[in-house]
This record gives sequence, C-alpha cells and structure tokens, in this order.
Amino acid sequence: MSARSTDDSGIVIIGLGRFGCHLAGSLTQLGHEVLAVDRSPDRVQRWSAQLDRVVQADATEEAALRQLGVADFGRVVVAIGASVEASVLSVLALAELGVPQIWARATSEKHAKILASVGAHHVVFPEAETGERVAHLIISRMLDFIEFGDDFAIAKVPVPPSLVGRQLSELVPTERYGVMVVGAKLPGERFRYAGPETVLMPESVLIVEGTIDQVQRFATLS
Repeated sequence: MSARSTDDSGIVIIGLGRFGCHLAGSLTQLGHEVLAVDRSPDRVQRWSAQLDRVVQADATEEAALRQLGVADFGRVVVAIGASVEASVLSVLALAELGVPQIWARATSEKHAKILASVGAHHVVFPEAETGERVAHLIISRMLDFIEFGDDFAIAKVPVPPSLVGRQLSELVPTERYGVMVVGAKLPGERFRYAGPETVLMPESVLIVEGTIDQVQRFATLS
C-alpha cells in the first residue's frame, strides 16, 4: 500500500496510543494532513473512523515505511510508548530513510538519549506536555508554546529573518503582525523585557504573546 504526501503540511504519526491519537487529532484540527501508523489491527480499526488515513504496518521495518511513502513526508512523530525497543528501531529506520524532521516520544532521560543518538531531532515527554502543545511545536518554528484559556498563547520564537536589524518600534505589532513582543534574548545575553528601542539581531529569540493564530502566523514568518 502506498500513501504519499502531496504538500508540506503532511505529518506521519507512528503509534496510536493515547498520546499518538491525541496528537493526531490536534494536528488534524489545525488543518494538517495526518497519516497514522500502528502495528495493531485493533487500534487501526478503532481509530479509522476518527482519523482520515490510518494504516497497519510495522514501523520498525524500513521497507514497510518506504512502501508507505513515509520518506516523502517532512515530519514524522514516533509516539510509541509501550516499547522502548520499537520506538528506537522506528527512529533508526526513519533516519535511514532520511526524514528531515524526526520527533520522538521518550519515557525517561535514558530513553531520550538513545533516541537522539540514533537520529531523533526532537524528543518530547508526553507526561509533561499535552498533545495540543506538541502539535503547535511540530508545525512551526516555535521553540516553546504555552496555551491559555480564551484563545491566548505565549511562545518562544527565533527572530524571523525578515525582521533582523529592525527596531521593535518599527513593527507596529498590534496592527501588522497581531502579536506583542514582550521579551528578547540577543546573542550572548540573557532574556530581558523588550522595548521600542530593542534591535532584533541574527539568532535572537523572542517571547511573543497574542491569539493562538497570531502567534502561529508570526512563528512562520520568513
């Protein structure tokens, strides 16, 4: 069976446990194409009615992933939690395929180190992070994201390249970008409150606040 991504929004979720399903649902609600993969026929059948594309396959086998067209997706999340061996082998298979962004769930610090050593680019701990939060991190350049009630969020974001060298006073945040820059970390310095005179330098990191959509859009500026 072949399942190929048609645009950059496609994301593969491997493992349909509680975290994997929660993450797949959050990404779908955010408008992203999701291909969900699990080796259990019962889980595949259970979630096929709720997710658009669910397939049964052994994600530890590089050949199976290749047949599914997983290498054509830019982002893959290994959400397996029940088996450390299966999660590590799946990350290794994805690394062999050359997947650009491999996210992996870890159940311990030791597990996280192993995942990173075999090719995971990002490691998350679902016990401390919600599916919604991880979903926002996966689909943007955000380094951190905290969602509050009433559609409000604060995020840590690398400075968009188009804003490098400009002062915050030039940006008119509430009108042009919709977010408020409340803090900045310039290269070699600590985080500090951002003022109108703050100049955005290359490799700076910003703390921004606004609605979830505003923060998301700002984090995708090039």
